[in-house]
Order: sequence, then structure tokens, then C-alpha cells
Amino acid sequence: MARAAGAAIGRLRRRLTLEAPVSTPDELGGVTQVFEVVAAFWAQVEWLAGAEQWRQGRPEQVGTHRVTLRWRGDLDGGKRLRDGDRIFDIRTVADPDGSRRRLVCLAEEVKP
Repeated sequence: MARAAGAAIGRLRRRLTLEAPVSTPDELGGVTQVFEVVAAFWAQVEWLAGAEQWRQGRPEQVGTHRVTLRWRGDLDGGKRLRDGDRIFDIRTVADPDGSRRRLVCLAEEVKP
């Protein structure tokens, strides 16, 4: 039985942490959003494309990556992945063949 190239366990060489947003009320009636670590796992991170975008009046470099990992049910857009100092905002999550063996995420890495 042939395996898909992205599914080989030996390709999952990067240790990433999954972070979820947590909102806490502040003293002025608003909320402050911070991220807390939910899990850690091995993944494959592949560069897809890069661009420069203007956000809030300043240029930022944006890199799009494909992140492949073993299937898990707690990944969705709005969460983020961390690789040391690098942060990847999850944009989409898909189970490519519906077998619940692996997930493929498209994520953006933003550098100011």
C-alpha cells in the first residue's frame, strides 16, 4: 500500500505548540486577549508563498505555509501554532482524505 508523501511519520520533524486565545476582562470594561498553550506535537512545515502587506499603516512580510500533522480534533482557524519565536496563524484546517489520519493546515507567519 502506497502512502501519500505528506503522511510519512519521518517527515514530522518540527515540534510545534498549539495556542488558543483566552479573553480576560480588563479594568476599563474591555477585554484583553492572550494565548495559552493547549498541546504540543510533531509536524511538517512547508513554505508555500510570501508577500508584503500593509497592516495598520505599516508593511509586514507574510509567509504562507502548509503544516501537516497527525489528526486531532481541536485545531481550527483562530488558534495559532508556535515554533520557538515563530508564530503561525491558522487560516484553514482540512482532513484531505477524510480518514482522520492527518490534518493539513494553511497558516500565515507574519513578520513586522
